[in-house]
Amino acid sequence: MMYIVQPGDSLYSISRIFGLSAEELQQANLLEDNALIPGENLYIPLQRQPQTTSYTVRAGDSLFSIARRFNTTVESIMTLNNLTSTSLTIGQRLRIPLYTEAIVNVNRANIRRDPALTSPVVASMVRSARLPVTGSVQGWYRIRLFDGTTGWVSRDVVTIRVHDGSRPIISNVGFYTLEEGPGLPSSYSSFVNNTTQLSEVPLFMWRISANNPTEIERFGQFTDQDVRTLVAIGHRNNIKMMPVIHNLLYRPGGTTLAKNVIKVLVSDPRNRSAFIQNVLNLIEEFDFDGVNIDIEDVFIEDSRGVSALYTELGAAMKRRGYYLSASVPARVSDQPFNPFSDPFEYGPIGRAVDQFVVMLYNEHGWPGSGPGPVVSRGWMERVLNYTITKMPREKVVAAVSVFGFDFNLTTKRNTYVTYPSAMNLAQRYNKTVIFDEETQTPMFAYRDAQGNDHEVWFENAASIRAKANQAWRLGISGLALWRLGMEDPAIWTMFARDTVIRKL
Repeated sequence: MMYIVQPGDSLYSISRIFGLSAEELQQANLLEDNALIPGENLYIPLQRQPQTTSYTVRAGDSLFSIARRFNTTVESIMTLNNLTSTSLTIGQRLRIPLYTEAIVNVNRANIRRDPALTSPVVASMVRSARLPVTGSVQGWYRIRLFDGTTGWVSRDVVTIRVHDGSRPIISNVGFYTLEEGPGLPSSYSSFVNNTTQLSEVPLFMWRISANNPTEIERFGQFTDQDVRTLVAIGHRNNIKMMPVIHNLLYRPGGTTLAKNVIKVLVSDPRNRSAFIQNVLNLIEEFDFDGVNIDIEDVFIEDSRGVSALYTELGAAMKRRGYYLSASVPARVSDQPFNPFSDPFEYGPIGRAVDQFVVMLYNEHGWPGSGPGPVVSRGWMERVLNYTITKMPREKVVAAVSVFGFDFNLTTKRNTYVTYPSAMNLAQRYNKTVIFDEETQTPMFAYRDAQGNDHEVWFENAASIRAKANQAWRLGISGLALWRLGMEDPAIWTMFARDTVIRKL
C-alpha cells in the first residue's frame, strides 16, 4: 500500500504504525537517507497474508486526517468499519481501505468534468464498468479514468465496494493479438467477455519498419475501424488502451534483422526523434492512452542507445500526458546472464517509463531448454527481487504466460501449447494433470504413438492465482497475460472470486 508522508513523520514513526523496521521501509523505497518530504508517497511493504491494515486512533485524529494520511476517503473508512458517525475515540482500531471502486449499475453512466448534472460529459461507461474512487462530495464520487484524468459520477448510477487487502489488489494487463493460425485464435472474444477483470489492453498490432526504422508499420491485417472499435470497447469499460510497437518476427531476416533495425533506430538522435514523433502520431490517430514498446532483440553495444530512446520517449510522452509502458526481457542481476536480456539497462529504462513489464516467460521453452514451467514460482521471485531494486515497485508488472510447452524428451524439440490444446493432449493419452507444488505449475507426461516420451508444462487458473498472490506479496503493480485467447477460461472466475482487479 501507499502512505502519504505527514508533517512531523519520520521513518521510525511510520515504521511503528505498520510493524516494520525503519531499515525495511528505507530499503523498500530505495531511499538514500532518512529525509522525508511531507506529501510524498511511501510504499509500505506488507509481508503478511492477508495484507490488511489497521490503525489505532490517537489524540487529535479525525476521520478526515486519517483518510488523508492513507490516501483514501472518509466514506470508505466509514463503510469498511460500519461506522454510523464520524466521532472517534482514542485507542479505537480502524481497518484501513486500500482500494475503493464504483461499479456502474445502469446501462450507461455519464462521467462529468465537475460534480454537477450541468457539467460537460467527459466519458460514458457501460454497465459493470469499474471506476477507482479518489474522493467524494455530496451525491458524487470523484473517479479515475483510463487516460489518467479524473471525472465525477453520480452516486445514483454506481455501487460502491471498499477493499481492505484481504484479497490481492492487482492490475491485470491483457495482451491482444490477431489470429495466429490454427488453434491460436484472436484475442477478441477473450477481451470483450472479460472487461471487468482487465486494467489495460495493449494491442500487438504494430512493428518498427525494417525498411525505415523511424517509421511504424502494421503487423497483420486489420482496418482503422477495427482499431477504433477495440479502443471504444476498452474506454467504455474504463480500460487503458494502447498499441504495442515491437521489433519481432521479421521474415526473412529473423533476429539478426531485428537487432539491426534497433541499431539504426537508436544510434542516431535524429532517428530517435523521428520515431518518437511517429509514436505520438499513432497515439493521436486512434485516441490511445499511451504506448507499449516491446524491443527484444538488441546488440549489446546498443544498450545505451536503447536507454536513450526510452528516456527521450518518456519525456515526450510526459509532456503530452500519455502513458509509457515498456516490455523488457527478464534479468536477475547486473552481471551478464543471458545474451537476450543483457542489453537492457533496468535502471535508466525504469526511470523513463510509467510501467515496466518484465517478461518472465523464458525460464523453459526456448530452443534446447530442458522440460519445465515457462514461469515457475522461484523464477518469478528471482527476477522480481532484482527488478524492484532498480525502480519503484508500483511501476513493475510481471508478464506471465497463459500458454505452455510440450517437451519431446526423445527428439529434444518443444511445441507451443495453449490451455485447450494441453487439455486435449491429456484427454487423448488418458493422463491426469498434476499440480507441481514446488513450481506452482500444472503438468503431465505421456508417450506418443512413435514411442517418444513427452512432458507438458502449462498454466491454469490455479497457477495464475499463485502468481497473482506472489505479485501482491511483493508489492508490484500486478500481472500481464501473454496472451488473451490462449488461457484457461477458469482464470476469469478466479480473478473475480479471489482477487480485486485494480484499474490503472
